[in-house]
Amino acid sequence: MEGFTAHQACKFTGCTPRQLRYWDQIGLVRPSVQGTGGRPGVPRLYSFRDLIALRIVRSLLDGGMSLQRVRRSWDFLHRKAKLDQHLSEVRLVTDGQSIFKVCRHDGEVMDALRDGQMAFFVAIDDIASSVETNVRQFQEDREKFIRTLREAAAHTATGT
Repeated sequence: MEGFTAHQACKFTGCTPRQLRYWDQIGLVRPSVQGTGGRPGVPRLYSFRDLIALRIVRSLLDGGMSLQRVRRSWDFLHRKAKLDQHLSEVRLVTDGQSIFKVCRHDGEVMDALRDGQMAFFVAIDDIASSVETNVRQFQEDREKFIRTLREAAAHTATGT
């Protein structure tokens, strides 16, 4: 797949176009397939992993985390804890003050901001599954639409 447009990313993640632009601008979640590079008219293209990252960040913000804390935690989890390499093995837990990485296989808890207590979970695998379902439905709808267009064109061409 060539990537998901910003419009599709918004649809699949619940983020607003303004959030996508801002998060790209500040380096929080950048589109990995194609960024704008500051050039007008160049579309952002997001990978599936980017969509998961967008949903995670949005979930943390919805859970009461400030953007500053999400940004600091995300930087730590993404770069130092290699979160993107272990998506299905990790849960993120937050109390609105800090973010904890909890590994499912060994129960290890890592405080991304070094303080706070756990309050609720953002299940990365559940988010990934949800995004995947939305993407699959979009692809099925697109294929159905293309088939319908081809059938209509064939029908028109034969004059029947």
